[in-house]
Amino acid sequence: MAKTLYVGNLPWSTTEEELTSIFSRVAPVISSRIITDKFTGRSRGFGFVEVNDEDVEKVVAGLNGTEVGGRQIVVNEARPRPER
Repeated sequence: MAKTLYVGNLPWSTTEEELTSIFSRVAPVISSRIITDKFTGRSRGFGFVEVNDEDVEKVVAGLNGTEVGGRQIVVNEARPRPER
């Protein structure tokens, strides 16, 4: 099984390829995506990375609070989106 991790406080310039590269140093990445504004197409400064269940704790411990592009990123297990 796979778990999705929330990655916050990303620099606006971060690409999905860079996100995958950063997380691949700690554990294999299944997928990654940067969330963008639907009108401007600009990054909203956060994204999601999918990793295997057994790698979640290692990835969070290894990357939460680390610096990416001069910003300290936040990494934790993603919560389901609330109903509207």
